[in-house]
Amino acid sequence: MWHGFADMGAVERDGAFVVARGEDSYIWDTDGNRYLDATAGLWFTNVGHGRAEVTNAVRDQLLKVAHVSGFGDMATDITVALADRLRDLAPVPDSKVFFTSGGSDSVDTAIKLARRYWVEVGKPEKKLIVGRTNAYHGMHVGGTSLGGIPANADGYGGVLFDDTATVAWDDAKELLGLIERVGAGQIAAFVAEPVIGAGGIMPAPEGYLREVREICREHDILFVADEVVTGFGRIGGAWFASSRFELEPDLMTTAKGLTSGYVPMGAVFVAPRVAEPFFAGGAWFRHGYTYGGHAAAAAAAMAVLDIYERENLLEAALRVQDTLARELRPLADHPKVKEVRAGVGAVAGVQLNDPAEAAAMVKKLRAQGVSGRAAGLGTLQYSPAFVTTDEQISEIATATRRALDA
Repeated sequence: MWHGFADMGAVERDGAFVVARGEDSYIWDTDGNRYLDATAGLWFTNVGHGRAEVTNAVRDQLLKVAHVSGFGDMATDITVALADRLRDLAPVPDSKVFFTSGGSDSVDTAIKLARRYWVEVGKPEKKLIVGRTNAYHGMHVGGTSLGGIPANADGYGGVLFDDTATVAWDDAKELLGLIERVGAGQIAAFVAEPVIGAGGIMPAPEGYLREVREICREHDILFVADEVVTGFGRIGGAWFASSRFELEPDLMTTAKGLTSGYVPMGAVFVAPRVAEPFFAGGAWFRHGYTYGGHAAAAAAAMAVLDIYERENLLEAALRVQDTLARELRPLADHPKVKEVRAGVGAVAGVQLNDPAEAAAMVKKLRAQGVSGRAAGLGTLQYSPAFVTTDEQISEIATATRRALDA
């Protein structure tokens, strides 16, 4: 197996960390050792591992029909029902939902749709897609080019996707400066994660999101909220960060928490303004994925949404947000730690002084019974399942301090 984002020489030398099963907030390796899953897989297992009703829903759907193409006029009844349900949760009323197979798919879909929209309304010169430093937007061609983590784009022979630009992740004035230099008439969209995830768990500065949203509105630039991480409750207290912060995005990318990772699936929410030229008739959006809107994935999503609602997990995510901040912030006094970033969503980052120590810290955490991950430049990522208890989060913090000491 060739692992993603891995030094395969090191994996060959030291062996892989192979997980055999999971239950609630725990996972077990093939030797039977138990670990608290501090990252919910990769930000996605929001409802916890091993939920029987999700697996039963998938099984039942597979026995009916696993999938048919979503191209042309085809669909399955469960996928149509899911689209209707998501429309009712959307931060912009009456949004359309375009299904994908995951977050990278969703980002590339949004980029293509943004550019195609301007062609349909007679402004084909609006092509530039603007991202932010430290941003991560998946690893397809568009997302790789748009992302603000230079190492992720190195070694591929130059720019993969033309007409992208990058501005500072925390300064709205840089976006204004870019608009003044190139002209709003050349810019199709601005893409922003409400909380930067893989780039280091960095919440936007106070007022930043509201400011850049207004800038886009004033200059007729589409605002794309990348909520692959923050969507479906991870922001805490709301379905989406776009709802929590009243962003009213023109396009919103999602994945991960949609199915809680039980089956791969993503979705792009398209506000009525952007959808209108395509739904008026005659304008095809020649884009789609074989497994977009997969019926079994839709069944998993419906079951996961039921759990979110029945168990009030959006509010539980707020509790996780506050507990992470309370338990992890004291680690800022440790000599190995530069900063702790927490308090906006059920995510937190412990920034190490020496980024080179991050990989070793992940292994030290495992020795303490916690499965963790490094993100950004030496940031320890925390994004546990919403069902994780306060006591378990305290255990994660205690284990982190012991690992830092070690």
